[in-house]
Amino acid sequence: MPLRAWWDARRSWEPGHAPALLVIPLVLIVTVCVVDVLSPPRIHLGPLLVAAPAITVAFAGARMTAVMGALAVAAQVLIGALRGVSDTANVQAQIAALVVVSAVCVTVCLVRDRHERQLHRVRSVAEAAQSVLLRPLPPRAGPLRIAGLYIPAEEEAELGGDLYAAARTAHHSTRFLIGDVRGSGLGAIGNTALLLGAFRAAAHRQATLPRLAVHLDAAFRWDACQWRSPTGQEATEDFATAALVDIPDHDPVVHLISCGHPPPLILRGNRLIPLVAEASHLPIGLGGTFGIADYTVQTFPFEAGDLLLLYTDGVIEARDTDGHFYPFTERAPQWTTDDPDELLDHLETDLLAHVHGHLDDDAAVVAIRRLAVPPPPPDPAR
Repeated sequence: MPLRAWWDARRSWEPGHAPALLVIPLVLIVTVCVVDVLSPPRIHLGPLLVAAPAITVAFAGARMTAVMGALAVAAQVLIGALRGVSDTANVQAQIAALVVVSAVCVTVCLVRDRHERQLHRVRSVAEAAQSVLLRPLPPRAGPLRIAGLYIPAEEEAELGGDLYAAARTAHHSTRFLIGDVRGSGLGAIGNTALLLGAFRAAAHRQATLPRLAVHLDAAFRWDACQWRSPTGQEATEDFATAALVDIPDHDPVVHLISCGHPPPLILRGNRLIPLVAEASHLPIGLGGTFGIADYTVQTFPFEAGDLLLLYTDGVIEARDTDGHFYPFTERAPQWTTDDPDELLDHLETDLLAHVHGHLDDDAAVVAIRRLAVPPPPPDPAR
């Protein structure tokens, strides 16, 4: 992904990741030695050698910083010997200062490297959690080609409040969930895990989309309320906007239930068709006493060659430095490629360029292309 490539390129300039830059302190040491030895007696450039270990700290580890410090001290001793002033108080003070500064620089490197190792362990745990919670979408499901994209708002984060998932059913269809959990931090991640777990436990069954919506809402509300005091009157603040989608293999349609979520888009050639449901239900977790009959399923044409885009509001509400929203509906028709992965690559690059690499909210997108409408399977009763 372009985001990962950009992150790796940026890390190449961080401490410990740019060994080629070691030429800078080396050139500095050699230059100071040559110029100081060739200069008149009243000119002393030796104090500049302290810059060598100080510069090395920025891009190398403790060992290389110690080496540069030792070279700087050796260079100062060499300068004093060549100029015949090794036993003067000035030169001895410069040597002592170089030793002290080099020791301080090495200590700074050791502390920094320890923090980097801790951050690496934390990032590894976050990546493992993401792979478990937000599993990669399958590239194929029946006649569908699928790709998913998740961009966290925080650079060091791997998972936030946006989510997506897919499941195959026994009656030859593929179901999708895309959602946005309110809030951020560990609370949002916990609710994300809850919603994904409830979807994966029920989506593959023969239940209708309304039954699935009731199941998700009930599971979400129960987890939020089960430990609340019976006398507590505070209203829950936990909810999630979501879109539930069912795409049958043998029927060129898409079934949709929207729970306060942005409308999906269909790209048909260069045309963009928003799937605006007649009834947008309350977000998951706020359904209250909603039953199966309260959820309305909207059906839209989804023909061979069409591409369906499911997304969260982190995409359409991304702002540039002037406060302008990202023009998602204008840009998407420009990337009507046969490969959903390529479309999401273009989208990620363009979105990050629009916000100059900083998103205020997590963003998630799922691209689904229908390749064909296969004939229905033969009736086993015949």
